[in-house]
Amino acid sequence: MEDGDKQKKEFRSGFVAIVGRPNTGKSTLLNFLAKRKVAIISDKPQTTRHRIRAVLNLENAQIVFVDTPGLHKPRDILGTHLNQIVRNTLKDVDAVIFMVDASQVIGSGDLFIANELAMVKTPKILVLNKIDKVEPRDLEVQMEVAKQLGEFDDIVPISAATGQNVDVLVNKMVELLPGGPQYYPPDMITDQPERVIAAEFIREKVLELTREEVPHSVAVEVQEMKPRKGGEIVDIFATIFVERDSQKGILIGKGGRMLKEIGSRARVEIEHLLGNRVYLDLRVRVKKDWRKEERFIKQFGYTE
Repeated sequence: MEDGDKQKKEFRSGFVAIVGRPNTGKSTLLNFLAKRKVAIISDKPQTTRHRIRAVLNLENAQIVFVDTPGLHKPRDILGTHLNQIVRNTLKDVDAVIFMVDASQVIGSGDLFIANELAMVKTPKILVLNKIDKVEPRDLEVQMEVAKQLGEFDDIVPISAATGQNVDVLVNKMVELLPGGPQYYPPDMITDQPERVIAAEFIREKVLELTREEVPHSVAVEVQEMKPRKGGEIVDIFATIFVERDSQKGILIGKGGRMLKEIGSRARVEIEHLLGNRVYLDLRVRVKKDWRKEERFIKQFGYTE
């Protein structure tokens, strides 16, 4: 058997971290690869707070993509923990996708992450995302700027929103991965528990509907999630936590309208996730300055 044929038949597998500044499109790429929604999306910083895996099964490979919180200069204990999640992930993976937003100025935030990645020995691909929003001439300039961020095994421009060039990126990742086993069953898309995804879908709707100081201050905990007798309806009881009484008032809204709208939008997403009708019971509670309290950060699962 020739070397080319042997390489073609060798099964490759591994874990690939997706890192970048907040809002560069990491979760959008993860959802595109998973072919379903496993990570929430918002234009607010710190949208992603968990390490989320999406499994991509190919004929000759299994790639486990790991979405991470956006690396940033932390302002509180929560921010420090989110950065630590990223750094711990980088130690455990076989390759890294460093994503930058091609439609924005490539600047100090990207350089901050590039400096972190300079210490990582695993293969790295620099991805310029959102090329659907950039003129070809401007993209050429951005490519030249991006090359100054460091040494990479390749640079790939993509649009995670439209899927443009994502197949090229996937093929590059397969080339970089070592030979290895299937880590997950072929029908598995994510290892994220449904309870955690449901809580995140609720938080996503809060991010959609609120502004200013509220989004950063929100955490969601699902206390109970169980099917009723007969299994046609799943009952979910969840609490939205905020840091101030004023934020609680905003989330409940006049006559409870805001909370009702959050619940209505979240229920649609959760029903799609579970494939069942859902009864969603939402409450709002205040935990003063929870982002500065280690015990609350652990309670909400924002640690490794």
